[in-house]
Amino acid sequence: MKLDRVAGAPISWGVCEVPGWGHQLTPDRVLGEMRELGITATEFGPDGFLPDAPADKAAKLAAYGLRAVGGFVPVVLHDPDRDPVPEIERTLQSFVAAGAGTLVLAADTGLTGYDTRLELDETGWKTLLANLDRIGEAAARHGITATLHPHVGTLVERGPEVERVLEGSRIPLCLDTGHLLIGGTDPGELARQVPGRIAHA
Repeated sequence: MKLDRVAGAPISWGVCEVPGWGHQLTPDRVLGEMRELGITATEFGPDGFLPDAPADKAAKLAAYGLRAVGGFVPVVLHDPDRDPVPEIERTLQSFVAAGAGTLVLAADTGLTGYDTRLELDETGWKTLLANLDRIGEAAARHGITATLHPHVGTLVERGPEVERVLEGSRIPLCLDTGHLLIGGTDPGELARQVPGRIAHA
């Protein structure tokens, strides 16, 4: 059976960017098991899981018959003294090299892990929303769709935060049902209310 519309993600094998997360399986095991399951596409996984060089990253996936669908990229968006676009432009080079079409952003707190959240002031929100649109434009120049993943422990987790993003930016969302439910948003209702703003699931 080929799963053409279903992609894998290393996080489903426990591979995570959080320090101390636990035992991390090797790329060969994870990608090999994806292939055995009939999965034909995957997210990249966290930095360090695949080779750093964009061409090497694409080649590693191709060796297992996989193509890249995109990747999850936590990025600090709320700090007016920190421009996230140059960092994202470097990340996008791997997406272009591997033919990946979806950049899945998370509004990182800038702290380690997902256990501590910040409450943003108006300046922080204004900066975050503007940066989402700037990154969306940067990605689009490469033919890539940027999405925002409402994610536990990030600055966009809870229902009112998701609403603020929908009202204050143009970025579409990644519909992760588990994270949305934990944050108090009914993912089915969200998809019914704003179907045009859902770009990845």
